[in-house]
Amino acid sequence: MNPEIALSPNAIDVQASQPATRVSLSRVGVTGVEKVVSIGEDGHYHAELECYVDLAPDQAGVHMSRFEENVSEAIEEVVANESMRAEQLAARIAELVRVKQKGLRAEVSINARYAQKMPAPVSGIENQEIYNLLGTAVASADVTRTVTGVQAQGMTACPCAQEMVADLARGRLAEKGYTEDQVEEIIEEVPIATHNQRGIGTLWIGCTEGGPDLDARDMLRLVESSMSSEIYELMKRPDEMSVVVKAHEQPRFVEDCVREMIRQVLETYPDLADDAFVMAKQENLETIHRHNVVAERFGQIADLRQEVAGENPSRRHLTMKEWLELSA
Repeated sequence: MNPEIALSPNAIDVQASQPATRVSLSRVGVTGVEKVVSIGEDGHYHAELECYVDLAPDQAGVHMSRFEENVSEAIEEVVANESMRAEQLAARIAELVRVKQKGLRAEVSINARYAQKMPAPVSGIENQEIYNLLGTAVASADVTRTVTGVQAQGMTACPCAQEMVADLARGRLAEKGYTEDQVEEIIEEVPIATHNQRGIGTLWIGCTEGGPDLDARDMLRLVESSMSSEIYELMKRPDEMSVVVKAHEQPRFVEDCVREMIRQVLETYPDLADDAFVMAKQENLETIHRHNVVAERFGQIADLRQEVAGENPSRRHLTMKEWLELSA
């Protein structure tokens, strides 16, 4: 280091000084932190992070460089373990941030892009599909709570427009002299046109200690199967036909996708505790409208089980932020 610009040992730690206005801050942190996490030979994840910590009323500011140090330290631990669990990485960073920044509470969110090889449905041609692995953690001195999330894309077919087209087809077939039974047989056998959307499904699950192990790959398949059809980056003509036919034989509204995600979560993870958290979100990018459509359901497993069983719906749905804060 050039001695002319060396930091004096008597230099004031400005961040640790008293602020002009003595008020605590709920969150201070960094956003848009980008990292590439390499696991093993082929596992490369491009991750974007947000890190926050609360700030005491008598401290002017946080030490921003410590966020970077904490992120790097936690990533080294993940690489050493040869596994990528976004929620575990978020939890470790949150715990380090809280301690190093001397806060009462720290919060970290991670969005990691993840590549997986998938075969096209008919030709079997190999695709590299990109998914998002999500993790959020809130750490306090007493407990660290995490939620595990995934995001995948798919295709949906509109049931409403399809029924209108089917009704039009019935009328035209009847005019051609087909009997009512013949018309219904044709409608049953022939794919009926409708408008489509590319859907973006997101699923979050939060478990308390001792909950089931959540595999992101299983969660991704669950999200994809909640839509009318999966989609693929590279397809031959038989693959395209297969995807289109499958979607039109399984039309779903944006609301249907969310309800199907919830149903599959309850079926796939029967060991989830009643106080576990779930959030399912579906956004469909419209083709015949200028707007997009979205649906969500969030809450605790106990409430969802009761509703699916036919009991009265809960009057209030617990949000993810509220669930993460329950014991923080």
